[in-house]
Amino acid sequence: MSGDSSQSPPSAGRRGLIAFSWLWVGVPLAYGLYELVRKAAQLFTG
Repeated sequence: MSGDSSQSPPSAGRRGLIAFSWLWVGVPLAYGLYELVRKAAQLFTG
């Protein structure tokens, strides 16, 4: 490994892209987990 830990912090545009990417994946994932828990509760409670 080269060990160059002198990377500059991400710029504002790159931070925005990273945040957008997390939202792009996280929102559907959270919705899917919510639906999973809701339907599992229906399954076990009748």
